[in-house]
Amino acid sequence: MARADLLLELIKYGLVNDSVSFRKAAEAICAEERAKQHTVLANKLEDLLKVARRPVQKELDSTPSIIKNGNLEQSLFWEKVPQKRLDHLVLPDNVKQICDELISEQNRTELLQSYGLEPRHKMLLIGPPGNGKTSLAEAIAESLMLPLLTVRYESIIGSYLGETAMRLSKLIDYAKTRECVLFLDEFETLGKERGDIHETGEIKRVVSSLLMHIDSLPSYVIVIAATNHESLLDKAAWRRFQIRLEMPKPTRAALEDFFQMFEKERGFKFGLQPSTLAKKTLGVSYAEAEELALTIFRQYVLGIPNSREKEISERVIARWQSQVKMSVNVERGDVETCQKNQ
Repeated sequence: MARADLLLELIKYGLVNDSVSFRKAAEAICAEERAKQHTVLANKLEDLLKVARRPVQKELDSTPSIIKNGNLEQSLFWEKVPQKRLDHLVLPDNVKQICDELISEQNRTELLQSYGLEPRHKMLLIGPPGNGKTSLAEAIAESLMLPLLTVRYESIIGSYLGETAMRLSKLIDYAKTRECVLFLDEFETLGKERGDIHETGEIKRVVSSLLMHIDSLPSYVIVIAATNHESLLDKAAWRRFQIRLEMPKPTRAALEDFFQMFEKERGFKFGLQPSTLAKKTLGVSYAEAEELALTIFRQYVLGIPNSREKEISERVIARWQSQVKMSVNVERGDVETCQKNQ
C-alpha cells in the first residue's frame, strides 16, 4: 500500500486541480510501488500517467528552458549508480555507527511509521577536503540501493532575480518523486550565513528558500550536505540536519588501515609495511593517500616484469616529500616577502 502522506498529497492536489503537483505525487506513488516489487500496479500507474501526459505538459510552459527543453537529469544534477561501499571506507567508529543507524532506520521505515515516527534522512558532513565526504554519501546510497543525485550548482544558480530559487524549487520537486540520495557538495555555496553584510538580498532569499525546501523533503529522500567551511553556513542551516558528522584527516592508524585495504583490493604489495607508509605520509588526506598509492601501483604495472615494489614506493614517497617541502618553503617565502614589504 502507498504511503499515507503520498495519498493525502494526491487527494489534496486533485481537489484543488493542481495537475502538476498531482502528477508528481502520482509518480512518487508509482516509484514506491515499484520499489516494493509491485510491478503490475506500478506498470498500470505508469500507463495512466502516459495517457494524461499531454494536458499536463501545457501547464509546464512556465518551466525554465533548462528543464523544459532538456533532460532534467543532465541539467540540475548528475545521477550516478553508486559503487563505493561502506566496508571499503576507513571511517572513525562513531561515523560508522551513526551511518549504520541511518541505514537501519531507512530500511525499517514501516516499523517506525507504525509508531508515529519517521527515519532520519538529513545529514551534514563537515571537514577539510579530500577526507571522504563525497565517498561516504555514495556509500550510503549504495547501502540503501538508491541512486545518488549530485546537485550541479552551475545549472542551479542563475543571473536573474528569482531564477536560482525557481530552479532550486524544481530540483526539490523532482527529488520528491523518487527514493534517492540528494547530495549537496560545497553546501556553503547555497547555505551561506544570511547575516553577512557583503551578501545581496537575492542570496538571502535563496538561503531562506533552500531551508524551507529541506524542511519539506519527505523521509524517503535522504539529503546529505557537505562543507569545508562550516563557519560560513547559516546558523539556521545547522538546525535542519538531524545528523552532523565531522570527517577529520586520517590518523596514522587510519592510514595504515587504508594502505592495507588498498593492497587487499588490488592484490598488490607496496614492498614497505603499511605502518611504514602511514608514518611517512602522516598528515595527508585520504584523497592524497589514494593518489600516492595509485601512482606507485601505476609505475609497478608499467615496469612489469622487472618491477621492484620497494624501490618504486621509496622513490615515489621521496618525490612526494620533496614536493611537500618545496611548497612549505614557498609559503614561508611568501610570508617573509609580505613582512619585508610592510
